[in-house]
Amino acid sequence: MAQGDYQKIAQAIEFLRESAIDQPSLDKAAQHVGLSPYHFQRLFKRFAGVSPKRFLQHLTSSYARELLRDSTPVLETSYSVGLSSPGRLHDLMVNVEAATPGEIKSGGDGMQILYGIHPTPFGDCILAQTERGICRLEFVDADNPKPALERLRHDWPLAELKECPEKTETTVEQIFPPLQSVIGRPLPLLLRGTNFQLQVWQALLRIPSGSLTTYGNLAQQLGQPNASRAVGTAVGRNPIGYLIPCHRVLRGDGGIGGYHWGKTRKLAILGCELAKND
Repeated sequence: MAQGDYQKIAQAIEFLRESAIDQPSLDKAAQHVGLSPYHFQRLFKRFAGVSPKRFLQHLTSSYARELLRDSTPVLETSYSVGLSSPGRLHDLMVNVEAATPGEIKSGGDGMQILYGIHPTPFGDCILAQTERGICRLEFVDADNPKPALERLRHDWPLAELKECPEKTETTVEQIFPPLQSVIGRPLPLLLRGTNFQLQVWQALLRIPSGSLTTYGNLAQQLGQPNASRAVGTAVGRNPIGYLIPCHRVLRGDGGIGGYHWGKTRKLAILGCELAKND
């Protein structure tokens, strides 16, 4: 899906959410994004697999609360059997490795990090990887990737950063496979964080696609029921979007909550996942 197509989808999602109480027609939604009803319906179904109306139903607070309740036994099973490394995202295997204290202390001295900017179904992303795995995946404005690059440089101040999209493109295609094809190679992740952050990010990997949880539930699963705020902070600092599914964490009341890469993008990712698991 082209970047321009995602922008149309994002505009439509915002319009549908803001106008939900009025139940806008397909014609009105299409007019809002400057497309004919036929082309809008076709674009939206290609993106989400369902109609705009059905997509919006998946994102209501009542539906979210119901799904949070239904997800509880699934998550309890996931945590009890330790489904964290490797974790699963659809049919992709994710292998997690923590950066060593020496690598962190040296600031990545002697490490080469390749990065590139690529289109995805949810807008452009920047992906950075070392020989040991993906170290950052962020959604970005393609015209201004500087903030994401600054965060990458902050984490690895002495590493060699090299723009090399021809290398990172293969990895992006594995994460967002064209035509939903399945590529069987495992995806290694190299995570840099505190022990607590690593625990939270590992916990996120145990949330199956189509399931949701809350910051409070995550804190409970980590054995720190009073640490909801700290869990929320760690979730917000997740350096590898989409693969480490922080988008599956909601507020306790079923509200969408925040997202580092924008609430509309969180809705887009969640809506697609929920539609596929409907």
